[in-house]
Amino acid sequence: MDSLDSVVDPLRDFAKDSVRLVKRCHKPDRKEFTKVAFRTAIGFVVMGFVGFFVKLIFIPINNIIVGSG
Repeated sequence: MDSLDSVVDPLRDFAKDSVRLVKRCHKPDRKEFTKVAFRTAIGFVVMGFVGFFVKLIFIPINNIIVGSG
């Protein structure tokens, strides 16, 4: 019975913690949602530009290393 408790107790604790988390969560209002969405969009744009410029820099370097033919 002790081995069964050692398996069930962590699952029970996880379930209690999960229920507590869901009860504390709330639906964001329009202002909070737009703020999060705007900041996420800015992050996507910044990461896109970083990737573009890295690619732009490494294309000539790769051509020099590999050669053009």
